Amino acid sequence: MYKHLYSRFLAQRPDILHCSPHSHYYWPDVTREAHMQYWDDAAQYADDKWDVIFSQRVPSVQALIAGRLNISQPQQITFAPNTHEFVYRILSCFDPAKAIKILTTDSEFHSFNRQSRRLLERGNVQIERVATEPFDSFAERWRDAVAASEYDLIFISQVFFNSGVAAPEPRLWLDAVLRDDSVIVVDGYHGFGAIPTDWSAYEQRVFYIAGGYKYAQAGEGTCFIVVPTDCSLRPEYTGWFADFENLAKPQQGAVEYAADGFRFAGSTMDYSALYRFEAVLKLWQEQGLSADVIDRYIRSLQDAFLEHIDSLQHPQLTRANLLVDDFSTHGHFFAFKLASADDVSRLASRLREQGVATDYRHDRLRFGFALYQNPEDFAQIKG
Repeated sequence: MYKHLYSRFLAQRPDILHCSPHSHYYWPDVTREAHMQYWDDAAQYADDKWDVIFSQRVPSVQALIAGRLNISQPQQITFAPNTHEFVYRILSCFDPAKAIKILTTDSEFHSFNRQSRRLLERGNVQIERVATEPFDSFAERWRDAVAASEYDLIFISQVFFNSGVAAPEPRLWLDAVLRDDSVIVVDGYHGFGAIPTDWSAYEQRVFYIAGGYKYAQAGEGTCFIVVPTDCSLRPEYTGWFADFENLAKPQQGAVEYAADGFRFAGSTMDYSALYRFEAVLKLWQEQGLSADVIDRYIRSLQDAFLEHIDSLQHPQLTRANLLVDDFSTHGHFFAFKLASADDVSRLASRLREQGVATDYRHDRLRFGFALYQNPEDFAQIKG
């Protein structure tokens, strides 16, 4: 139904059923022209390209993202090459000489999991990780944990990368936070561009981070953060973009920050990915691909996929091995849990021989769903 929007990627991989868009989504055709436009702008404006980027491209993408998230202040959005920059920038707001208490889960992506584990080596960092499994009791256990202690930082995903399960929305636990100054972050990388997200109730309180590599379909190199309004935090890990408007002033004394979301900006980066991101967001508008429309189409693909694997009667690729059976609280990929990592590796290899691209983490085999798939495509899966 939407394959024509992705003709260039599909033409390069004609025999591949790409079931790993949760890892790397194909880029729609419009991103190629956008990528080249960045080159042309660099050639035309050279040193002055920063003025063009910050006066035209950045506000455009901010507004488009704000529209998708239903937030009222686009200027609270800023950009970086990856979410890890934002993770560490947020962490750098805390005095390293003082104790930090963090609440998170055991299912966060490596950008946060690895970095937070490294922080433990300081000796003054305490981390409580709430197990996401069993999933049916996680929402209650998470709220209980939020209410159990005072935390400097609370960090949770919108959709967990290793299961596809959606976390409870902040409205279900935000009122249990004990401190008004607790920094609260939601990692929306597996949510933005996939499941409908209305951030209007949280834009004054909760950081939201996401990026273009997965469902935003713009490839690597651009991520964004929604900074709560009136945020006065001063990241120690900072760059010249964080006070771009005042660069001409003497750079002496206390370090100043932008009054909006750009206080969390970094430094020089390749903005070609932002051009691609803008092209994708505009394409969604032109094609009427609202978050609800995209989500409904993906749900129809998931139904077709499940019907097909039911017909296979495969001993491993079966509903019984899905991590969850409640797809109303799920993102845009399924995870099958097999007996061992070796079983998963062997099954993934067999599928690859059939031209079916999946990916896996330890004992979990993941199938993702994308706009460039049609329901009949899943017949390629033989198990």
